[in-house]
Amino acid sequence: MSIDTPALSEELLSGKESKILDQEDICMECHDFSLYYSEKQALFKINMRVPSKRVTAFIGPSGCGKSTLLRCMNRMNDLVDGVRLEGKLLLRGEDVYDRSVNVTDLRRRVGMVFQKPNPFPKSIFENVAYGLRLQGISNKREIEDRVEWSLKRSALWDEVGSRLQENAFSLSGGQQQRLVIARAIAIQPEVLLLDEPASALDPISTLKIEELIFELKSQYTVAIVTHNMQQAARVSDYTAFMYLGELIEFDATDRLFTNPKEKKTEDYITGRYG
Repeated sequence: MSIDTPALSEELLSGKESKILDQEDICMECHDFSLYYSEKQALFKINMRVPSKRVTAFIGPSGCGKSTLLRCMNRMNDLVDGVRLEGKLLLRGEDVYDRSVNVTDLRRRVGMVFQKPNPFPKSIFENVAYGLRLQGISNKREIEDRVEWSLKRSALWDEVGSRLQENAFSLSGGQQQRLVIARAIAIQPEVLLLDEPASALDPISTLKIEELIFELKSQYTVAIVTHNMQQAARVSDYTAFMYLGELIEFDATDRLFTNPKEKKTEDYITGRYG
Protein backbone atom coordinates (compact mmCIF):
# COMPACT_ATOMS: atom_id res chain seq x y z
CA MET A 1 0.00 0.00 0.00
CA SER A 2 1.56 3.25 -1.12
CA ILE A 3 1.13 6.28 1.13
CA ASP A 4 1.72 9.98 0.62
CA THR A 5 4.36 11.56 2.82
CA PRO A 6 5.48 15.16 3.03
CA ALA A 7 8.81 16.16 1.59
CA LEU A 8 11.50 16.76 4.19
CA SER A 9 11.60 20.41 5.16
CA GLU A 10 14.16 22.93 3.92
CA GLU A 11 15.18 23.44 7.55
CA LEU A 12 16.00 19.75 7.85
CA LEU A 13 17.77 19.62 4.52
CA SER A 14 19.97 22.58 5.37
CA GLY A 15 20.93 21.03 8.72
CA LYS A 16 20.94 17.32 9.41
CA GLU A 17 20.57 16.15 5.84
CA SER A 18 22.27 17.39 2.72
CA LYS A 19 20.34 18.72 -0.28
CA ILE A 20 22.60 16.56 -2.43
CA LEU A 21 20.13 13.72 -1.82
CA ASP A 22 17.65 15.55 -4.04
CA GLN A 23 19.64 14.15 -6.95
CA GLU A 24 19.45 10.55 -5.67
CA ASP A 25 16.91 7.78 -6.10
CA ILE A 26 15.62 7.27 -2.54
CA CYS A 27 15.17 3.72 -1.29
CA MET A 28 14.26 4.14 2.40
CA GLU A 29 13.05 7.08 4.47
CA CYS A 30 12.39 7.90 8.11
CA HIS A 31 9.79 10.53 9.00
CA ASP A 32 9.78 11.61 12.67
CA PHE A 33 10.63 8.01 13.52
CA SER A 34 10.92 7.28 17.25
CA LEU A 35 11.31 4.05 19.19
CA TYR A 36 10.67 3.22 22.83
CA TYR A 37 11.65 0.19 24.87
CA SER A 38 8.73 0.30 27.31
CA GLU A 39 9.13 3.79 28.83
CA LYS A 40 12.73 4.32 27.71
CA GLN A 41 13.06 6.23 24.45
CA ALA A 42 15.90 4.98 22.26
CA LEU A 43 15.31 6.90 18.98
CA PHE A 44 14.15 10.51 18.81
CA LYS A 45 12.26 11.69 15.70
CA ILE A 46 14.72 10.45 13.10
CA ASN A 47 14.31 12.13 9.70
CA MET A 48 16.55 10.85 6.94
CA ARG A 49 16.64 9.35 3.46
CA VAL A 50 18.74 6.40 2.36
CA PRO A 51 19.71 6.59 -1.33
CA SER A 52 19.43 3.60 -3.63
CA LYS A 53 22.56 1.68 -4.70
CA ARG A 54 24.81 3.66 -2.42
CA VAL A 55 26.56 2.74 0.83
CA THR A 56 25.28 4.66 3.85
CA ALA A 57 27.31 4.36 7.06
CA PHE A 58 25.95 4.93 10.56
CA ILE A 59 28.55 6.11 13.05
CA GLY A 60 28.42 7.25 16.66
CA PRO A 61 29.37 6.08 20.16
CA SER A 62 28.07 2.83 21.65
CA GLY A 63 24.42 3.00 22.66
CA CYS A 64 23.57 5.91 20.35
CA GLY A 65 20.88 4.02 18.42
CA LYS A 66 22.74 2.97 15.26
CA SER A 67 21.98 -0.74 15.44
CA THR A 68 18.50 -0.07 16.80
CA LEU A 69 17.66 2.01 13.74
CA LEU A 70 19.20 -0.55 11.39
CA ARG A 71 17.15 -3.36 12.93
CA CYS A 72 13.99 -1.31 12.48
CA MET A 73 14.54 -1.31 8.72
CA ASN A 74 13.59 -4.98 8.46
CA ARG A 75 11.57 -5.15 11.67
CA MET A 76 14.00 -7.17 13.73
CA ASN A 77 12.77 -5.21 16.75
CA ASP A 78 9.44 -7.01 16.39
CA LEU A 79 11.18 -9.76 18.35
CA VAL A 80 11.74 -7.50 21.38
CA ASP A 81 9.00 -7.19 24.00
CA GLY A 82 7.72 -3.74 24.91
CA VAL A 83 8.82 -1.94 21.75
CA ARG A 84 6.65 1.02 20.72
CA LEU A 85 7.07 3.11 17.57
CA GLU A 86 6.03 6.53 16.36
CA GLY A 87 6.39 8.13 12.93
CA LYS A 88 7.01 6.29 9.68
CA LEU A 89 9.75 4.19 8.14
CA LEU A 90 9.29 3.75 4.41
CA LEU A 91 10.63 1.33 1.82
CA ARG A 92 9.92 2.65 -1.67
CA GLY A 93 7.12 4.80 -0.27
CA GLU A 94 5.45 2.02 1.72
CA ASP A 95 5.39 2.03 5.51
CA VAL A 96 7.20 -1.15 6.59
CA TYR A 97 5.18 -1.14 9.83
CA ASP A 98 1.80 -1.02 8.10
CA ARG A 99 -0.41 -3.92 9.16
CA SER A 100 -0.70 -5.05 5.55
CA VAL A 101 3.06 -5.70 5.29
CA ASN A 102 4.12 -9.34 5.30
CA VAL A 103 7.20 -9.41 7.52
CA THR A 104 8.66 -12.46 5.77
CA ASP A 105 8.43 -10.67 2.43
CA LEU A 106 9.96 -7.55 3.98
CA ARG A 107 12.96 -9.50 5.26
CA ARG A 108 13.42 -11.02 1.83
CA ARG A 109 13.59 -7.51 0.39
CA VAL A 110 15.75 -6.18 3.24
CA GLY A 111 18.47 -8.68 4.16
CA MET A 112 20.64 -8.40 7.25
CA VAL A 113 24.13 -9.52 8.26
CA PHE A 114 25.17 -9.35 11.91
CA GLN A 115 28.40 -8.62 13.75
CA LYS A 116 29.26 -12.27 14.44
CA PRO A 117 29.15 -14.68 11.49
CA ASN A 118 26.17 -17.01 11.91
CA PRO A 119 26.31 -19.75 9.27
CA PHE A 120 23.88 -22.63 9.61
CA PRO A 121 25.22 -26.06 10.72
CA LYS A 122 24.98 -27.23 7.13
CA SER A 123 27.23 -27.52 4.11
CA ILE A 124 28.57 -24.42 2.38
CA PHE A 125 26.21 -25.14 -0.52
CA GLU A 126 23.13 -25.59 1.68
CA ASN A 127 23.85 -22.39 3.60
CA VAL A 128 23.42 -20.40 0.39
CA ALA A 129 20.62 -22.58 -1.02
CA TYR A 130 18.54 -22.43 2.16
CA GLY A 131 16.73 -19.19 1.40
CA LEU A 132 16.11 -20.24 -2.19
CA ARG A 133 14.38 -23.40 -1.03
CA LEU A 134 12.29 -21.38 1.41
CA GLN A 135 11.16 -19.27 -1.54
CA GLY A 136 9.88 -22.40 -3.21
CA ILE A 137 12.66 -22.78 -5.76
CA SER A 138 13.14 -26.51 -6.38
CA ASN A 139 14.84 -26.67 -9.77
CA LYS A 140 18.26 -28.18 -9.08
CA ARG A 141 20.04 -26.33 -11.90
CA GLU A 142 18.55 -22.99 -10.90
CA ILE A 143 19.63 -23.48 -7.29
CA GLU A 144 23.15 -24.49 -8.36
CA ASP A 145 23.43 -21.46 -10.63
CA ARG A 146 22.21 -19.08 -7.92
CA VAL A 147 24.55 -20.54 -5.32
CA GLU A 148 27.52 -20.13 -7.67
CA TRP A 149 26.44 -16.60 -8.59
CA SER A 150 26.08 -15.61 -4.92
CA LEU A 151 29.43 -17.06 -3.93
CA LYS A 152 31.10 -15.25 -6.81
CA ARG A 153 29.40 -11.98 -5.88
CA SER A 154 30.60 -12.40 -2.30
CA ALA A 155 34.19 -13.02 -3.50
CA LEU A 156 34.20 -16.52 -2.04
CA TRP A 157 33.82 -18.85 -5.02
CA ASP A 158 37.54 -19.15 -5.77
CA GLU A 159 38.14 -20.27 -2.18
CA VAL A 160 35.24 -22.70 -1.71
CA GLY A 161 34.04 -23.68 -5.19
CA SER A 162 35.61 -27.13 -4.85
CA ARG A 163 34.48 -27.57 -1.22
CA LEU A 164 30.77 -26.92 -1.41
CA GLN A 165 29.80 -30.04 0.53
CA GLU A 166 32.06 -29.25 3.48
CA ASN A 167 30.50 -27.95 6.68
CA ALA A 168 30.34 -24.15 6.80
CA PHE A 169 32.04 -24.22 10.20
CA SER A 170 35.21 -25.43 8.48
CA LEU A 171 35.65 -21.93 7.06
CA SER A 172 37.61 -19.13 8.71
CA GLY A 173 35.74 -16.30 10.42
CA GLY A 174 36.18 -13.98 7.45
CA GLN A 175 35.05 -16.67 5.03
CA GLN A 176 32.03 -17.41 7.21
CA GLN A 177 31.04 -13.75 7.13
CA ARG A 178 31.30 -13.65 3.33
CA LEU A 179 29.25 -16.86 3.23
CA VAL A 180 26.55 -15.18 5.31
CA ILE A 181 26.58 -12.28 2.86
CA ALA A 182 26.28 -14.76 -0.02
CA ARG A 183 23.31 -16.32 1.77
CA ALA A 184 21.71 -12.90 2.13
CA ILE A 185 22.14 -11.86 -1.51
CA ALA A 186 21.13 -15.25 -2.95
CA ILE A 187 17.47 -14.27 -2.60
CA GLN A 188 18.26 -10.95 -4.31
CA PRO A 189 17.11 -8.38 -1.75
CA GLU A 190 16.80 -4.68 -2.54
CA VAL A 191 18.60 -3.60 0.63
CA LEU A 192 21.47 -5.15 2.55
CA LEU A 193 21.88 -4.17 6.21
CA LEU A 194 25.32 -4.78 7.73
CA ASP A 195 25.63 -4.44 11.51
CA GLU A 196 29.38 -4.11 12.22
CA PRO A 197 30.15 -6.93 9.77
CA ALA A 198 33.92 -6.75 10.20
CA SER A 199 34.33 -5.92 13.88
CA ALA A 200 35.17 -9.53 14.83
CA LEU A 201 37.55 -10.09 11.91
CA ASP A 202 41.29 -9.75 11.37
CA PRO A 203 42.62 -6.89 9.18
CA ILE A 204 42.97 -9.01 6.02
CA SER A 205 39.42 -10.37 6.31
CA THR A 206 38.18 -6.87 7.08
CA LEU A 207 39.78 -5.59 3.87
CA LYS A 208 38.04 -8.31 1.88
CA ILE A 209 34.67 -7.40 3.43
CA GLU A 210 35.26 -3.73 2.61
CA GLU A 211 36.15 -4.56 -1.00
CA LEU A 212 33.01 -6.69 -1.18
CA ILE A 213 30.83 -3.85 0.13
CA PHE A 214 32.21 -1.57 -2.58
CA GLU A 215 31.31 -4.16 -5.23
CA LEU A 216 27.84 -4.87 -3.86
CA LYS A 217 26.59 -1.30 -4.07
CA SER A 218 26.33 -1.59 -7.85
CA GLN A 219 23.32 -3.82 -7.28
CA TYR A 220 22.11 -3.23 -3.72
CA THR A 221 21.34 -0.41 -1.35
CA VAL A 222 23.76 -0.97 1.53
CA ALA A 223 23.48 0.41 5.07
CA ILE A 224 26.34 -0.34 7.45
CA VAL A 225 26.78 0.29 11.16
CA THR A 226 30.43 0.67 12.13
CA HIS A 227 32.43 1.93 15.09
CA ASN A 228 35.43 2.30 12.80
CA MET A 229 35.37 5.80 11.35
CA GLN A 230 38.19 5.00 8.94
CA GLN A 231 36.09 2.15 7.62
CA ALA A 232 33.08 4.44 7.19
CA ALA A 233 35.28 6.89 5.30
CA ARG A 234 36.62 4.13 3.05
CA VAL A 235 33.44 2.30 2.09
CA SER A 236 30.52 4.72 2.29
CA ASP A 237 29.05 7.37 0.01
CA TYR A 238 26.96 8.94 2.79
CA THR A 239 27.37 8.97 6.55
CA ALA A 240 24.89 9.50 9.37
CA PHE A 241 26.25 10.55 12.76
CA MET A 242 24.02 9.58 15.68
CA TYR A 243 24.29 10.56 19.32
CA LEU A 244 22.03 9.59 22.24
CA GLY A 245 19.29 8.36 19.92
CA GLU A 246 19.26 11.45 17.70
CA LEU A 247 20.43 11.93 14.14
CA ILE A 248 22.89 14.78 14.51
CA GLU A 249 24.09 15.06 10.93
CA PHE A 250 23.72 13.30 7.58
CA ASP A 251 25.84 14.21 4.57
CA ALA A 252 28.09 12.95 1.81
CA THR A 253 30.88 11.08 3.58
CA ASP A 254 33.74 13.23 2.29
CA ARG A 255 32.00 16.42 3.37
CA LEU A 256 30.92 15.11 6.78
CA PHE A 257 34.45 14.04 7.65
CA THR A 258 36.20 17.12 6.29
CA ASN A 259 33.67 19.87 6.95
CA PRO A 260 30.97 18.83 9.44
CA LYS A 261 28.21 21.34 10.08
CA GLU A 262 27.49 20.30 13.67
CA LYS A 263 29.93 20.74 16.57
CA LYS A 264 28.94 17.35 18.03
CA THR A 265 29.92 15.70 14.77
CA GLU A 266 33.26 17.50 14.71
CA ASP A 267 33.94 16.59 18.34
CA TYR A 268 33.24 12.92 17.66
CA ILE A 269 35.28 12.52 14.50
CA THR A 270 38.24 14.39 16.06
CA GLY A 271 38.15 12.14 19.13
CA ARG A 272 36.95 14.66 21.70
CA TYR A 273 34.36 12.17 22.90
CA GLY A 274 32.84 8.80 22.03
